[in-house]
Amino acid sequence: MKKLIVMGVMIGFSAAMVASAAEAKENWGKLCAKCHGADGTGQTKMGQKLGVKDFSDSKVQEEMKDDAAFKAIKEGLKDKEDKTLMKSFGDLSDDEIKALVKYVRGFKK
Repeated sequence: MKKLIVMGVMIGFSAAMVASAAEAKENWGKLCAKCHGADGTGQTKMGQKLGVKDFSDSKVQEEMKDDAAFKAIKEGLKDKEDKTLMKSFGDLSDDEIKALVKYVRGFKK
C-alpha cells in the first residue's frame, strides 16, 4: 500500500513538472521571444535595438542570478532615465515566473 501511495505522489509530481515546463515554453513564446528570440540569443529586431543579453552565452548565465531574473520578470526593467526596457509580467504567478527562469537556464550552451 505504501508503494502505491509513493508511486502516485511521484507520478503526480512528474506530471506537474512536465506541465510547468510546457507552460514555461508557451509563456516564453508568447511573452518573451519577440525580444529575446525563440532560442534566447536576442537576435531579433527588437532584441538588437534594446541590446538584450544572449541567454545562450555561458558567461551571461553565470552572471545572472535567479532572484534578479525573477524580479526583472515580475517588475520589469528600467534604465537610468526611468525608460522601460522590459515591461513587467506581474500578472504571471510566482510559479510561472520561476518556471520561466528555469526555462531561460536551459538556453545555456
